Amino acid sequence: MSGDDRGVATVWTASIVAVLVCAAAFVFWIGAAVTTRHRTEAAADLAALAAASHSADGPGAACERARQVAARMSVTLLTCRWERGDALVEVRAEPSGQPAAAGRAEARARAGPVDWPP
Repeated sequence: MSGDDRGVATVWTASIVAVLVCAAAFVFWIGAAVTTRHRTEAAADLAALAAASHSADGPGAACERARQVAARMSVTLLTCRWERGDALVEVRAEPSGQPAAAGRAEARARAGPVDWPP
């Protein structure tokens, strides 16, 4: 071997390991963001259903029930309003275990009262 080639394998190996670690971190970050988004959408759906199922108790009590459901699912209820008998909710979730750069997930859902015909 000539003196110019010493240590080349180490440099190549270190470079490949660095690229693999970065790729694994990126895949983890994307997976965590997708999981947060799905959790947020599910929470919005359940909060809207909870509000709609308690519509007979009045808008205030129904929105309080939606807030309780959202809190149990670790999301924040941003809005709860009524439009032509339908509950419209919007929730936000902070990414868990991720840097703030991952961003927040927001979702909206709409549900009508249980006893009203479609």
